Amino acid sequence: MKGLLIECKGIETDYFYIPPFNVREGDFVVIRLDNHAVSTYVEEKLIAIFTGKEKHENVTIYKPYTFVKHFRESRFKDRFFPATVGEYLSKNANPKSEFASKIYEINWINKKTHINRLEGNNRKLISLYSVLSKTNNIIFDLAAQDWEGMEHAAKIVKDEIEDNGSAILFDWTDDLKNFSTKYIKIEWLIDLDELRKILNY
Repeated sequence: MKGLLIECKGIETDYFYIPPFNVREGDFVVIRLDNHAVSTYVEEKLIAIFTGKEKHENVTIYKPYTFVKHFRESRFKDRFFPATVGEYLSKNANPKSEFASKIYEINWINKKTHINRLEGNNRKLISLYSVLSKTNNIIFDLAAQDWEGMEHAAKIVKDEIEDNGSAILFDWTDDLKNFSTKYIKIEWLIDLDELRKILNY
């Protein structure tokens, strides 16, 4: 049996319940939320738990996990000093990894390309490659991706974690269920529109 990386005995709050599950080497875990604004709140909370930033008595993490953050800049920087692909990767990627230069396999992207000129799919790839250059235990979502981008990113992750890594994907649809080795569906304990009012989302 492959090594245990995360042991989750279930997470229950006043608003939702995540059933028990384990993450082992090679696992591609899909946590299915719902296509609703409050899923943003739940995703952020679960990311904090599974990356170890927020302790939970029912969750034990045996290896560290990194969340693939969305690329964001301040309006000022985006307008006057937009980041280039080369600058971002030099700050965020491990230069010794093949992933540090993998984005340049897209022949029209180079080190001087402004990230704010890229569409959602390739922005996500830059963030994803920078994290995969450092670790193969990741947490990610594929917000703002079209189907082609979602499938492409999922295949990259699936191939990379196959031997001794793992991934947790937060998905608001069932589009990538077939990629999963484990599929976990959230159970809501409150009406979602009511929860939205409580959380002011």
